Amino acid sequence: MLRLVRTTTLSDLHAALDEARAERDAARTEAATATDSAIRAESVVESQLHQLARSHADRLQAERDAARAEGELAALRAQALLDTEDRAVLRALLRTARRRSTADRVYALFRRGALHSVHATLEAAEAAAEAEGAPRSGWATQPAGAGTPSAAEVAWRVQPLPLGGLTTA
Repeated sequence: MLRLVRTTTLSDLHAALDEARAERDAARTEAATATDSAIRAESVVESQLHQLARSHADRLQAERDAARAEGELAALRAQALLDTEDRAVLRALLRTARRRSTADRVYALFRRGALHSVHATLEAAEAAAEAEGAPRSGWATQPAGAGTPSAAEVAWRVQPLPLGGLTTA
């Protein structure tokens, strides 16, 4: 079966086809542009989400660090208060010892670096430590000029303290 189509109709059909193809190409271009924009927007959103998560983690770490620093500060303040109290007690004990004795020194007994008591003689200081659980055979003297170990390294320490001000040797 044959059909006869006029030339004007055929050219109108070709023009409509070309116009439809142009619209299709424009729609494809627009869709590709919209897809690229959506992909870029999604990448930006993901990047901002990662940055937000990092910022949140940094803030939590800073809060933990601040809390730890506050705890350390409270402990240091308490230690400073104890040190001040120890010095005040030591001064009072030294005054009392000066009033009671004509000796030129007293013996301060320290337990792990903290003042425990003050005694008139070395033997009295050692006896007091032994009464608190120090071993009887654990006493040793430091040679002159030798470095003194830190208080944390020594459970019990007896230290002679001069009375009556500074003395020169």
